[in-house]
Amino acid sequence: MVHLLLVEDDARVRSALTRALAEHGHAVVSAAAGMPGLTLALEERPDLVVLDLGLPDLDGCEVLRMLRAVSAVPVIVATARDAEPEIVRALDAGADDYVVKPFSAAQLDARIRAVLRRGRDTGAEPAPVRVGGLRIEPAGREVFLDGTRLELTPKEFDLLHYLALRPGQVVSKRELLTEVWRMAYGGADKTVDVHLSWLRRKLGENAHRPRYLQTVHGVGVKIVDPEE
Repeated sequence: MVHLLLVEDDARVRSALTRALAEHGHAVVSAAAGMPGLTLALEERPDLVVLDLGLPDLDGCEVLRMLRAVSAVPVIVATARDAEPEIVRALDAGADDYVVKPFSAAQLDARIRAVLRRGRDTGAEPAPVRVGGLRIEPAGREVFLDGTRLELTPKEFDLLHYLALRPGQVVSKRELLTEVWRMAYGGADKTVDVHLSWLRRKLGENAHRPRYLQTVHGVGVKIVDPEE
């Protein structure tokens, strides 16, 4: 099942597309304006975004540029604007495809599948990340400790993966809030502390007897190979 975010201000179009895409087997969340759409894109992490350009709060191309600053999620622009300069502007802003209204749900579904297929074909699967006895599989979002699969929440996985890509590097809580939680304009350090505590428990350690996750007081946290 493909998880889609639809950003469309026209309530009738939004309702009809949501229903039709669901009938094609997709899970759809929607927003009626640009800023709520950006929030959902960061919170829901959809597989693909369908974006209208004529939004009530922000121009769709501006929404696209803001989204591209924090995410590489594929975006299909779906709009009534058919002028070539508009098409070029959207593609230059980072759109992966551009479809002009009116269009059928079958056509949009075909474009969604094509964009996602291109995304799979153009790049190799991300390589596993290893730190000591930890093996992190980004493609399947799985983590193994000494060969045993760990049951992690999506955010626990994101946090561990982010740290594992930077072994031995102290990462501040502010950076984690920005890059993992996408809270660029603030957030509570307690959020990070709680998730680190949950991760430590699943890794069989705690803050007083750390193995992989080591706190550097007043600075941040780092992941290390406990055998080194």
